[in-house]
Amino acid sequence: MLKVEYVYWLCGVLLAACALLELSRGRCAHAAFWGLLAPCFLGGDAVEAAYADGNLLPAQLVGGVVILLALIAASGKLKRAQMADEAEARDAGAARLGNRLFLPVLVIPVGTLVLLVLRRWLRVGDATLFDERQATITALGLACVVAAFAALRLTRSRPATTITETARLLDALSWAALLPMLLATLGGVFAATHVGEAIAHLSAAAIATDSRIACLAAFALGMVSFTVIMGNAFAAFPVMMGGVGLPLLVGQHQADPAALGALGMLTGYCGTLLTPMAANFNVVPVALLELRDQGAVIRAQWPVAMWLFAANMILMYFFAFR
Repeated sequence: MLKVEYVYWLCGVLLAACALLELSRGRCAHAAFWGLLAPCFLGGDAVEAAYADGNLLPAQLVGGVVILLALIAASGKLKRAQMADEAEARDAGAARLGNRLFLPVLVIPVGTLVLLVLRRWLRVGDATLFDERQATITALGLACVVAAFAALRLTRSRPATTITETARLLDALSWAALLPMLLATLGGVFAATHVGEAIAHLSAAAIATDSRIACLAAFALGMVSFTVIMGNAFAAFPVMMGGVGLPLLVGQHQADPAALGALGMLTGYCGTLLTPMAANFNVVPVALLELRDQGAVIRAQWPVAMWLFAANMILMYFFAFR
């Protein structure tokens, strides 16, 4: 059976290889950053087991690693390397391959979807190929491996190119590559510390809870605000649904939970368009495109976010209370 741990181990091996590559280039700060992160992927299951047994030392060590990563990122030494010769070679290769370059990229979403649809029939004896608890991530990891082999075959590159290109991409993304994982952890911290309950008490004191529109506006604005803070609508959703959605809109005003949940998540994505905390949407493109204006992507997106927010409010009112 393919387990999600295998995906994390593969990420850890890639990070360790990139750290060694950066060290060979004399870039000690980059090597330390990715080298510290690699054991977190390679030994994450051991940390989880230790935490379940009541031994917090491994978890505390991981917390110390996160602090060290933040200090390295704040030092300003994670600067992007200038490789003009390699850039020229990549441009020449892109001109030669044309639109075929997109084929390995398309393998990732298409392969993930196909594997998820067919997972019930992908069996080894009596055992299923994928662990149903983490089937999506496992299928995504397998599709990425297939895409990597497809890219090597298409470009006729050596297997070692996967390491050098991974290092180049991490160099372009820098510390922003780590931000989505940290923000997802922040959402878990909020849920564990019962922030949703605090939001429920504040909402009951600040808004007219007998007003359907007021509760809906508080839920929608809260989804956008917490998404802006955490950069992730998935992290904002349990906070706002537990604080306003379930007790006020579903419990008191009989809103349809399915419609409210679907449109509430879509409303949260309006906040994704407005925040640099959503690094994979608003920081990574700036780095990859080498834009001088760090806020260029957000400035281009905020009018769309406002229109989407207004449209989602209308849709939620009519579909959640039909």
